[in-house]
Amino acid sequence: MVRALGGDIVGMSTALEAIAARQAGLEVFGISLITNLAAGIQESPLNHEELIDAGKTAEARLGPLLAQIVTRISDADS
Repeated sequence: MVRALGGDIVGMSTALEAIAARQAGLEVFGISLITNLAAGIQESPLNHEELIDAGKTAEARLGPLLAQIVTRISDADS
């Protein structure tokens, strides 16, 4: 269905978390890290260690990006 709508990826929980945050009256800015293909799409079974490794690999790029985002949001609120 996502492909039919023009999408390439789907996060498992990001949308639900954003909906819950908005329902609680919070503003939302979301970033998702895609760590693996969904069950049934890749030939091998899902593996938690691969997920952890993907997160560790992305840490070097995402850490500085998140720091910049937080700084800019903080500066904008000042």
